[in-house]
Amino acid sequence: MNNNVLIGKRVKEIRKELQMKQEQMSAVLGIGKSALSMIETGRAALSERNKNIMVQELNVNPEWIESGNGAMFNCPKEEFIPFTRRTDRTIPLQSVPLYNIEGTAGLVPLFTGQNPVKPIDYIHIPNLPKCDGAIYIVGDSMYPLLKSGDIVLYKQMNSIEDIFWGDMYLLSIDIDGEEYITVKYIQKSDRPDCIKLVSQNPHHADKDISIDRVKALAFIKASIRMNSIK
Repeated sequence: MNNNVLIGKRVKEIRKELQMKQEQMSAVLGIGKSALSMIETGRAALSERNKNIMVQELNVNPEWIESGNGAMFNCPKEEFIPFTRRTDRTIPLQSVPLYNIEGTAGLVPLFTGQNPVKPIDYIHIPNLPKCDGAIYIVGDSMYPLLKSGDIVLYKQMNSIEDIFWGDMYLLSIDIDGEEYITVKYIQKSDRPDCIKLVSQNPHHADKDISIDRVKALAFIKASIRMNSIK
C-alpha cells in the first residue's frame, strides 16, 4: 500500500474522530470537498501546507500523520476543543513548525504560501497561545533578551494596523530590493507613514522606516534559548 493511501486513511480517521464532515474539514484546509476526498482515498498527496494546518488548527500529532506512531492528537481531544475558536488563549499542547529561513528564501515566501515550505522540525510545547511557526534568529540587536541562535515562535499578522505599539515583532523589510529580516520593538514614529524600530541592545540605534517597506510581519509569542556547556 503506497504512502498516499496510508496518509489518506489517517486523514479520514482524524476527520471521523473530530466528528467533522468533509465540507467542514475541507473548509479548515482551504480546499474543495472533492480535493479532500482525493486525499482521503490516496488519489492525491496531502500537501505540506495542509499537514501544517492540521497540526496547528486541529491539534494533530505530525508524527502520527506521517507514520501512524504515537497519539493521534497532541493533547486529549476533549482538552483541545474549547480552544479551537479562541484567539489568544493558551493551548494545552501544540506542535509548532520550525523553519529554516535560508531554505525558504525569506519570510515573504513562507508567509504567502506561494511555495509550500517543509519544516525542518516541530517544536512540541505546552501552554502557549497559538503560534504559526518558529525560526532561528541571527544578530544581536535584541541582546541580552535574545541572542543569535535563539528560536522565536511567532503569530503571523496580516496588517501593520493591527500591531500593539511597544511589543516585539518579527519583520521582513525591503532595503534596496533586498529582504532584511529582523526582530524589533515597534513604536510610533514622529514621521508620517512610518514606524520606529527599537532594539534591546543599546549599541543599536532606533530607526524610522516607511510602512510600505514592511513586506511581512509577525507577533513574537515566545522564545527558546539553547544553553550548552563546552
